[in-house]
Amino acid sequence: MVKKVSKEQLIDNLSLELRRGALTLAILSQLDSDQYGYSLKQSLSDQGLEINEGTLYPLLRRLEEQGLLQSNWQVVDGKRPRRYYRLSATGETILVNLSAEWQQQVEIVNHLLGLNNR
Repeated sequence: MVKKVSKEQLIDNLSLELRRGALTLAILSQLDSDQYGYSLKQSLSDQGLEINEGTLYPLLRRLEEQGLLQSNWQVVDGKRPRRYYRLSATGETILVNLSAEWQQQVEIVNHLLGLNNR
């Protein structure tokens, strides 16, 4: 039996699927220097990419477990300790490769959608 879903819910679900892969690439692209979670969230938001903390922090931990990020605790200006993240050497290599793959996929999908001719 097919589950009945509203058109709006279907669009939301499919948009979320598209966004998931892009978030990894976006996060990796912003970590060429040390950033803590909130500063990363703000930086992405300032550039038009909203991400909630419930998505960001688990993703940062997963990327670190995969060896793409390194983290360390720092105390800045006597405030509470913050965990700072930065690309690892492996993360830098992966970012280059994922960026190339992203560009290729964007070109293909734009072609399929007829957007290259506009």
